[in-house]
Amino acid sequence: MQRVFLYIRKYAVLPLKLPLLNCSGSIFIIMMRTFFKIFILTLLLLNKVNAQKTVHNRYNVSTSQKKGEITTGADQTNLYIDYIKGKNIGMVINQTSVIGKNLTLSVDSLTTLGIAVKKIFSPEHGFRGNASDGAEISNSTDPKSGLPVISLYGNKHYKPTPDDLNGIDLVIFDIQDVGVRFYTYLSTLQYVMEACAENNIELMVLDRPNPNGFYVDGPVLDTTYRSFAGMNTIPIVHGLTIAEYAQMINGEGWLKNHEQCKLRIVKVANYTHGSVYKLPVNPSPNLNTGKSVLLYPSVCLFEVTTLSLGRGTMYPFLQIGHPSLEGKYQYSFKPVSIAGMSVSPPQKDKVCYGINLADYDTNNIRTSGKINLSWLTELYNAFPDKGHFFTAYFTKLAGTDQLRKQIEAGKSEDEMRASWEPALGQYKTMRKKYLLYP
Repeated sequence: MQRVFLYIRKYAVLPLKLPLLNCSGSIFIIMMRTFFKIFILTLLLLNKVNAQKTVHNRYNVSTSQKKGEITTGADQTNLYIDYIKGKNIGMVINQTSVIGKNLTLSVDSLTTLGIAVKKIFSPEHGFRGNASDGAEISNSTDPKSGLPVISLYGNKHYKPTPDDLNGIDLVIFDIQDVGVRFYTYLSTLQYVMEACAENNIELMVLDRPNPNGFYVDGPVLDTTYRSFAGMNTIPIVHGLTIAEYAQMINGEGWLKNHEQCKLRIVKVANYTHGSVYKLPVNPSPNLNTGKSVLLYPSVCLFEVTTLSLGRGTMYPFLQIGHPSLEGKYQYSFKPVSIAGMSVSPPQKDKVCYGINLADYDTNNIRTSGKINLSWLTELYNAFPDKGHFFTAYFTKLAGTDQLRKQIEAGKSEDEMRASWEPALGQYKTMRKKYLLYP
């Protein structure tokens, strides 16, 4: 902006060397000077607007100009099919990586179109998304395509090796995220970006909407508690699509040795962060309803307590309880082993008593723009054995040691939220640099 003002100052007062013959001539000259000022100012402002529009061009951002319904990056094959032809492709995908109304897996669609897909890389829950939470996954072969499937969630193999990437010209990342720091697809993205940067391979991100992209909230991660469930200084609800987060990883120098991954992004068409978006495919086995996806940021911290949040039932993340709360709550449920969802759920085969969130109006979250802390404090206060309420992993999932201490000390929600600043406000400012959508 300072440069704009310097240009205006330089040119807007440029004298026009015309003879001042009479009053009419003077008026003409004044009008010409005024016109010249407006003309220069308009050119400069247009140049600034164009510069703002191309701020992400270094990431080769492609987007459709068609108006209408929200269309994922993967669905806009016309924007990237010519670019990937003739290249050996690796794909980081799972069951959410679908194209078209028939929800065909993108790998199947692209191979049908003659694209040379050579390898599949799979995140937590596996390529088909049917592995239980936390289950280690081994390498395998996809029976339909015959392609090798390399697990990035097994035996500490989170990052593709040079051998994994041997012969690959381009990696495509196409996975549905839910907008929460401890959802591990974010960490998979970072390790893949790091591997691509180190091996000089371009990464194409086929972007998808963030169903929780309408707000930003929660404590910002203290890197003392960095883990695969939270690697960077972002809050619990980060308010970014997966492509926007990829840009942030690059822009903030979060890759090892501050490497830069060469990115190519295909944007979502007709999406804004305020859009209501229903996921066409469950993003993971236990996020099996639209309501559970919206409640996930608020209730997932119960994962690292002794309570059950409904894993081992068909309604995970919609109910929270424990056997010792009998008599304090009427609602009950019983977790059992469910293959492909939760083989060994907390409080397995025990009747748990607690709260039912099935009828909770998730518009409250959209209206407030805040995660709900009241369920955590309520159930902690009701729990008879407070010394065993939290597990050791709570601090890593929360991203700070303060939240547990504050709950134990009986702090109010306002006091907890005040402690999230100024880090949360600073993150919101930083986030604006990487937004691809309004």
